[in-house]
Amino acid sequence: MSVNLSLLPPAEKNKIELDKQASYAVWQLKQAKAGPELLVNEAQKIRDENERLFYEQAVQKYKRIMGVA
Repeated sequence: MSVNLSLLPPAEKNKIELDKQASYAVWQLKQAKAGPELLVNEAQKIRDENERLFYEQAVQKYKRIMGVA
């Protein structure tokens, strides 16, 4: 089953984008391309509290997946 992401509502598209950003930030941390302050700085840029919470949860998920402490 294929899903056309362009047909999703804007809120769902934004969640996908936040999830991708969280994954990339944790990857940078794992590869020593950035320090832990990157995660804090990126979260502070998100104005909506629910979106920030979603981002922080995604960061925790990817830390577990990638084995980052």
